[in-house]
Amino acid sequence: MSKAVIFGCAGPTLSAAERDFFAAERPWGFILFRRNIETPDQVRTLVQAMRDAIDDPEAPVLIDQEGGRVQRLGPPHWPKYPTGRAYADYAANDPLTGQALARLGGRLMAADLKALGINVDCVPVLDVPQPGAHDVIGDRAFGTGFESVARLGRAMAEGLLAGGVLPVIKHIPGHGRATSDSHMALPVVDVPIEDLAAVDFPPFEALSDMPMAMTAHVVYRAIDRRRPATTSRAVIRTIRDQLGFSGLIMTDALEMHALQGSLTERAQRSLRAGCDLVLHCSGKLPDMMLVAEGTGVLRGEARRRADTALRRIARRPEPLDEAEARARFADVFAGLGAVGVDPTERLQ
Repeated sequence: MSKAVIFGCAGPTLSAAERDFFAAERPWGFILFRRNIETPDQVRTLVQAMRDAIDDPEAPVLIDQEGGRVQRLGPPHWPKYPTGRAYADYAANDPLTGQALARLGGRLMAADLKALGINVDCVPVLDVPQPGAHDVIGDRAFGTGFESVARLGRAMAEGLLAGGVLPVIKHIPGHGRATSDSHMALPVVDVPIEDLAAVDFPPFEALSDMPMAMTAHVVYRAIDRRRPATTSRAVIRTIRDQLGFSGLIMTDALEMHALQGSLTERAQRSLRAGCDLVLHCSGKLPDMMLVAEGTGVLRGEARRRADTALRRIARRPEPLDEAEARARFADVFAGLGAVGVDPTERLQ
């Protein structure tokens, strides 16, 4: 049986030690970063090797392919994609076409991923940036209002699903007010629950039917004064009860500096709080061993939610004239300056 964990690996191929570790621990899935990416054939080979290691030909393989500065696949082998804000800017003048473009962006990214064997994309970002917040979200968001974020986020998620790739809504229940980058420090949000319910929660409520969600490593003092969402039973309960999300909940990366304690303790606390899966991204084998010590078998309701999520993967993607769609998409966004890829990636 699978363990309640998603792991990365160190480079573009699996080492013998990594293969043996994965075979012994049997993670539910894997995640790829830019350090794992060279060419299409190399990525396909790596994805197959990961699945072979755990003897699961359909194991989830995840990636963060948002567009803009968070895009693990990029030129010269894959196209650049716009930021979330670029879709919002277009939709501000033409809402219906903006939604159609966001859906098409998701559908095209799904085509890229499916050709490589990748079946989960950690998109869409449903955070609503607020004035004074850290720019870690910034132009990754689909605008600055929850209505725009919800509409365009759903459009992109539906495009991914149509292409046979699962979306992961993030960072639940909302990272848009954080005044620090949770990769580096623990953000604390100290506003009344009414403010969160009015602005931060609505996009996640609107997409509560999606199969998977990723937590925010953020303290919401109105709900839990000490613990970030990832390790807070009260916040996970709020996500389930108030936001109505019944899908699979995975953590953001356990190695981020927002969390405290050993990696073993972080995994244990996340699962005890009610997360279904923990995510570890660095690919460092000694660290993965520590995470594995705090992770048990995926079972019960968590197993049911995981199985339900995977059943949402379309076996036959929606038909698409890919050449025409790519030409149309590129024509619309030609000349936009916000479609580049940040050369410095977190969690290399």
